[in-house]
Amino acid sequence: MHTTSSLAALRQWLEANHLDGMIVPRADAWQSEYCAPYDEKLAWLTGFDGSAGLTLVLKDKALLFVDGRYQVQARVQVNLDDVEIHHLHNEPLAQWLSQNVNEGTRIGFEALLMTNADFQQLSATPCELVPLNTSPFDTLWAGRPAAPAGLIREMPVEVSGESSADKRQRVAKILAENNTDYLAITLPDNIAWLLNVRGADIPTSPVPLSFALLNRDGAIEWFVNDNQLSKLSDTVKEAFTISPQDAFIGRCQQISQGKCVMVDADSAPVALRFAIEPQGEIVWQTDPITLMKAGKNSTELAGYRECHHQDGAAWVNFLAWLSREVPQRVAAGKPLTELDVQAQQLAFRERQPGFIEQSFATISASSSNAAMCHYHSSEVSNKPIGHDHFYLNDSGGQYHNGTTDATRTLAWGKVEPQQRLHYTAVLKGFLSLITLQFPSGTQGHQLDAFARRPLWELGLDYDHGTGHGVGHQLLIHENPHRLAKKVNPWPLVAGNIMTIEPGYYLADSHGIRIENQVEIVESRPGFCKFASLTLIPIDLSQVELHLLNEQEKQWLDDYHQQVRDVLSPLVDSDARPWLFEATAPIRVNR
Repeated sequence: MHTTSSLAALRQWLEANHLDGMIVPRADAWQSEYCAPYDEKLAWLTGFDGSAGLTLVLKDKALLFVDGRYQVQARVQVNLDDVEIHHLHNEPLAQWLSQNVNEGTRIGFEALLMTNADFQQLSATPCELVPLNTSPFDTLWAGRPAAPAGLIREMPVEVSGESSADKRQRVAKILAENNTDYLAITLPDNIAWLLNVRGADIPTSPVPLSFALLNRDGAIEWFVNDNQLSKLSDTVKEAFTISPQDAFIGRCQQISQGKCVMVDADSAPVALRFAIEPQGEIVWQTDPITLMKAGKNSTELAGYRECHHQDGAAWVNFLAWLSREVPQRVAAGKPLTELDVQAQQLAFRERQPGFIEQSFATISASSSNAAMCHYHSSEVSNKPIGHDHFYLNDSGGQYHNGTTDATRTLAWGKVEPQQRLHYTAVLKGFLSLITLQFPSGTQGHQLDAFARRPLWELGLDYDHGTGHGVGHQLLIHENPHRLAKKVNPWPLVAGNIMTIEPGYYLADSHGIRIENQVEIVESRPGFCKFASLTLIPIDLSQVELHLLNEQEKQWLDDYHQQVRDVLSPLVDSDARPWLFEATAPIRVNR
């Protein structure tokens, strides 16, 4: 439970600066999903450390807005006597301000941390938005971690599949077609992809925190600090003009006189608008690199497939170990814990060729902890793993040639009949979507309901998306594609990489999710289907098999045959018997 000293200190600062309140988002200047410790301002202020949310701090109250993934977690982490919890989408901040504050209420914000889209929405409320010249956290946050300065490395063309020069010319062509002089690039993964580099500023997210300006002739100015470039060759560095990271906004102001600058409408900080608009023109458009990057080339696709073989072998070694250890440790009265298990799983991954680091912090969640979709175990929350409940593991790896993400929900013994029914419904939703054939160009929201229908038939649902894009040794959640209820206007085509991950969560009881990473491939002229990249056995011990139809059973048998054939030569010898048992045809041993 978080103390109130941070809120009190901020309120004193606001009073001294003649402000009625302040908006503090869970964001950095790049709108990163996972922030460096230096930028975890929301966590320092409230105790909430989820990957999405914001707080409004007023003189007499504080409100925390989080989405459906974090409704349970937020109530555990914050002091509810001091912070009200609201839903980020169902009752958003702009709506609350419109209904609850007086005209002219002065609300401060940091212009580098707020997107233009959010600024426009909040500008329609009665409050007066006041951009801050200095951040209160520079003085209030004692012991603040140092700003990130991870070393940057080259992504070889043998792995990326295309040179930076060729990529830049493709983007420059789009600028010319739109009669635009510059593209202001603020998304770190777009810059990493464009320049064929990877970074180490944020754990598990191999991107350098930097900015860039691309000229319509293909020349680029890269705003990154010199102390991060020692690993790059002179040839790489000489291909770009390099300037300090904090010179970006000033440079945009300088070059904008009489020029047209393309700026991402959804992710760019409003500080960019303040710098350009007085003398230049902004073309608000999704950064063209975002969609370009989502279409993987043949080299990237080959890398994904290969790294999933390594990751699948690590998973099988891990699951075989679990199947031995869980019963033995329970019988001995010393059960494994969430932290024990995630440490052992990482050890198995670290043995795999090409493994660099995890692709996100592992979700190792036993029994009721799994009801928090993005739970992370700690010494305080660490639960034992036993026979009578589910254990959920969502994890992945960054490999030299790709990125992995998968979830399995497991149980040893028998769980309650209601939980078996929930597990079966989640599996049927997973199978409904992963076996689907759909017209090329279909949008993600048009597919989402296929995964939810079995749960809907029970009057149940889950409050998160069904799938997301995955970067190529980049971010685990890659834009622009999503499978979710919310409209996603981007066409799904062959070469896109996605996840399929329906779930169900009952607070204080259990959580279930099954997730495979998939490649979208052509199935017949004009149509696509999902080809599974993830090769991990799916636990069928808790499934009500009589509720599966023949097509579902056949897919599971075929999938498990593929898992067995590919992974049996790669796994440890003592894991091979478990692999054969876990992938046996449904009609043989079940």
